[in-house]
Amino acid sequence: MAVAGFNEQFDKHGAWRREMGLRLKVLSDWLKEQQLLDDATDESMQRLAEQLRSDKVMVAFVAEFSRGKSELINAVFFASYGRRIMPASAGRTTMCPTELGYDVDLPPCLRLLPIETRLQPQALLEWRMVPEKWARVDLDVNDPVQLAGAMEKVSEVLHVSKDEARALGFWHDDRPEDNPPVGADGKVEVPRWRHALINMAHPLLKQGLVVLDTPGLNAIGAEPELTVNLIPQAQAVVFILGADTGVTKSDLTIWRQHLATMEGSAGTRFVVLNKIDTMWDELSTTAQIQAQIARQCDETARTLELDAQQVLALSAQKGLLAKVRGDSELLVESRLPNFEQLLGQQVLGARQAMLESAIRSHLNRVQTEAGRTIGMRRRELSEQMLELRGLRGKNHTVIRQMRLRVEQEKADFDRSAASVLAVRSVHMKLLRDVFKLLGSSSIKRELAELNAALREPGLKLGIKKSYTQGFDKLRGVMRQVQTLENEIHAMLTTSFRQLNTEYGFTLQAAAPPITAPFEKDLDAVERSHMQYLSVGNMMQLARPEFAEKLVRALLARVRSIFETALGEIELWNKSNSSQLDAQLRERRRAYGRRIEAIQRIQDAAGGLDARIGEIEDQEAALNAMTERLETLSSELQIPSDAVATASDQSEAVPA
Repeated sequence: MAVAGFNEQFDKHGAWRREMGLRLKVLSDWLKEQQLLDDATDESMQRLAEQLRSDKVMVAFVAEFSRGKSELINAVFFASYGRRIMPASAGRTTMCPTELGYDVDLPPCLRLLPIETRLQPQALLEWRMVPEKWARVDLDVNDPVQLAGAMEKVSEVLHVSKDEARALGFWHDDRPEDNPPVGADGKVEVPRWRHALINMAHPLLKQGLVVLDTPGLNAIGAEPELTVNLIPQAQAVVFILGADTGVTKSDLTIWRQHLATMEGSAGTRFVVLNKIDTMWDELSTTAQIQAQIARQCDETARTLELDAQQVLALSAQKGLLAKVRGDSELLVESRLPNFEQLLGQQVLGARQAMLESAIRSHLNRVQTEAGRTIGMRRRELSEQMLELRGLRGKNHTVIRQMRLRVEQEKADFDRSAASVLAVRSVHMKLLRDVFKLLGSSSIKRELAELNAALREPGLKLGIKKSYTQGFDKLRGVMRQVQTLENEIHAMLTTSFRQLNTEYGFTLQAAAPPITAPFEKDLDAVERSHMQYLSVGNMMQLARPEFAEKLVRALLARVRSIFETALGEIELWNKSNSSQLDAQLRERRRAYGRRIEAIQRIQDAAGGLDARIGEIEDQEAALNAMTERLETLSSELQIPSDAVATASDQSEAVPA
């Protein structure tokens, strides 16, 4: 049975996302056409469509130098070029963290941030906003030679004095064993670039894949934002070791300081024992070689305290060679397909499950809101039908009196807007308190003591306590937000119940967003920062420029979490407001239709029966509308494998 490679699985994942996006658009267009789409639901659908369109899947490759990391990236993602794209020669190749992705608004290019920017306090996220500070090399994605040549720039180095290397974070007096070698001229070799961004229209990158290639321990430790922001947010982290050496001291340092802290994400951490071809010994039998590889995998799993299934052995070089040559036998021997299958199943499977959950949640909301509007229209038609049937055999005076009564009801309803405004006034006052809690000034206030502790000169021996207290305050903010949300929800529930009783509405206050997931995000950020608080990193943390970067990275990540929470609360607020607006609008339309119907009955003989017939037709149309809503919604809940099969079959039909 053929094993589906990562590329194939990612293609199917992309096809499913595109198909779901098309079906979502069909549903959205139909809802607009039927005037069933309020502002909040419309915004929610747009967010979901954007999520399906631009969802990113980041795979981070982490390793010490010379573990074959870039070769593995070539083998998994770029073998179709028929050659290496990422530099993968002997020795140090990728000298700076490198991100490969696709942005349709940018031309194919390689952007490089000079290493000297480390001397300034701005975080990487801030430098991304200043494109003119990056060196740029245009790429020809159809020319593998030019492409590979351009990628060689990530290997460029500078030779600087020890003092300069120390200032840049590559020379540590307290850890001489980690320092780079000193040349005969007394110079130290350091990377020329701090970070690289590659934008290219590779098929996988266009579908949302982001590849993060990180260099060795020295570079990871010197760039706090890489460890506290980028790597923890990756959907998969692939840690690469040498099959012949197993877990070395520097490998173990990277694992313990930067990866083992990623609790709750064991399913997205993989360990690859690369270069098993170095163990292919002609003097040993196949069984002996396999047993030796198995022992190395078991020993690695025990050392890193991982499930054995998360450790795989392979040969990236032989896998790449097999793909380029079309050698299926060598590809099986390389074991690369096993890794690709596991990567696809666990990473894409989890991502797709998340998107499917978002679709289901959204559909429930859409069906509820649309069903509520349809129900209100149906009730209004029933009331009209009773009114009109009661007019049979009545004279013009009675009909005129009915019109006056309906007009009076409409006038009374319009004057009742004051009660609705009162509800909104209290609602907005409570919401303003929520917005203040999640604003930038609130973050700075709650983290003020931690920021001051991080910026204090010298060793920061009490910093763990400061971190704990700072994050406790942030979690406290989230709990305050949840309390206020519950107060708002209780107030809306009472107010909506009164409006329902008084005006026959069907208002139902939407449940408030749960802040527990955001507290978990804060927990993850706290864990990722705590790795710098070990004794081994105290000297690093004592450097003012390093502490400043850590502070900025912390603020950026917390701000991102708070802004996401704020976005959900704003959408929740809009959902409640739009629901009220929709029912007010429907009631006013209903009054208009009732007055128009009575006017037509007054003006034309036989208009009564005609109007009753129209209402019966409208009721039938509402029934058809309900069926269509169910059909369009069910098409968004078809299992992904059925969508992929249908897509494959449609592509197989000849033009």
